[in-house]
Amino acid sequence: MTDTIMDYRDFTKRLVVPAGFQPPTRLRHETLVATPLKREHVREDMAAVNSSLDLIRQTRGGSWPEEELTEEFNLLDLAWHEREFRDLDSFAYVVHETSSTAGAPPVYVGCFYLYPMGSRTPLLTNDLVAYDVDASWWVSGDAYEHGHYERVYHGLVSWLETAFPFFAKPYFSNKEIPQ
Repeated sequence: MTDTIMDYRDFTKRLVVPAGFQPPTRLRHETLVATPLKREHVREDMAAVNSSLDLIRQTRGGSWPEEELTEEFNLLDLAWHEREFRDLDSFAYVVHETSSTAGAPPVYVGCFYLYPMGSRTPLLTNDLVAYDVDASWWVSGDAYEHGHYERVYHGLVSWLETAFPFFAKPYFSNKEIPQ
């Protein structure tokens, strides 16, 4: 009898969340606040993505975004994220920087995503199958210059430990991972 190695490339490993789990609608780390990504964020999200295409490809990697976003495309994309969030299939959050200055509006920083393994990162090795969740993020160029790329990463690590502790083995799939 010979050992068979399973080819997982075409599989997606569903996220496993506890029964009755309600995903958090507000996460805080230092002055960063994350809330579910929704259609109401369409314009600020589109502006941040379109002004940061090369940076997103450099730091996050992957095939998105392929080109500048249109409002119509982004609206559909954000609606899709809302549906996945509602159905507990994946979790997309928008991250804002809050200011200590009274009355100052929050500044759009970027987004982070908790995806099933195999949806963003193909399951090319048996080692990847062992991970619980594919965690990735991006920030705008301005936010990157202000050190928020690393801060969002540290916030994401903290949020995974506190708000999503059942994802005991996260895989950080960005091309640029802070040390």
